[in-house]
Amino acid sequence: MKGFKIIVLAKQVPDTRNVGKDAMKANGTVNRAALPAVFNPEDLKALEQALRIKDQYPGTTITLLTMGPGRAAEIIREGLYRGADGGILITDRKFAGSDTLATSYAISLAIKKMAPYDMILAGRQAIDGDTAQVGPQAAEKLGIPQVTYCEEIVSINHKKVTVKRRLERGVETMEAPLPVLITVHGSAPECRSRNAKLLMKYKHAQTITEMQEATDDYIELHDSRPYLDIPEWTVADLNADEKWLGLSGSPTKVKKVTNVVFKAKESKVLTDSDEDIERLIIELLENHTIG
Repeated sequence: MKGFKIIVLAKQVPDTRNVGKDAMKANGTVNRAALPAVFNPEDLKALEQALRIKDQYPGTTITLLTMGPGRAAEIIREGLYRGADGGILITDRKFAGSDTLATSYAISLAIKKMAPYDMILAGRQAIDGDTAQVGPQAAEKLGIPQVTYCEEIVSINHKKVTVKRRLERGVETMEAPLPVLITVHGSAPECRSRNAKLLMKYKHAQTITEMQEATDDYIELHDSRPYLDIPEWTVADLNADEKWLGLSGSPTKVKKVTNVVFKAKESKVLTDSDEDIERLIIELLENHTIG
């Protein structure tokens, strides 16, 4: 069986474990420059699902697609280090402030430009918004089926894919025709680590903007190794309608970003004796925590 063409949607997100007083701008958008940037965890798990298909079906290609400022190229390199074949960065000042509606519009245009494809994989949601909307909205704009809450891609052929979904009260196995967009749940397996050989191969992979801003000259290296080029697509490249982008195309506004820390108000130390366990069960029954 020949391989598959897979697109993985990835996002560089601010590390919401380190939210401070400068996390918000006056216009209600997140001040990303004030927070450390990380590869969105569930997007990494989506990449792992793609890599497992690539392991099983030689000839499969994986292309990362991300939207963000120039520094977002770093997560494309992270994907290359793990086994992806390439990546595209959608970047333009006109994208700034985009909510899920504007983001899914830009991403859907980029995916159409990348067609044909067999599958689009993405994390269920990003930790900076927790909306879980971009994947499904992109699928709707593309007019293709979607499967959410994927925990494992069980099997795939060139007509359909079988997916195990992790739901609130159990597990569901379902089939969907190709092409399809699948969002991956946080319970899916963690992504594999960087591969040392791939790290050495792609460590100089850069966008044209990064090359222009770099102090070291890698032009000759890139000329001899085209796989090191990370393409950048702008609003013009996507032929996008600017009124649907950025703040003007984003009806959603963020009111406030806070760092929520859960603290235990009280604790109880138990031994492994039958008496302690019995007393705990009685207490939980009496206060209706269980039963």
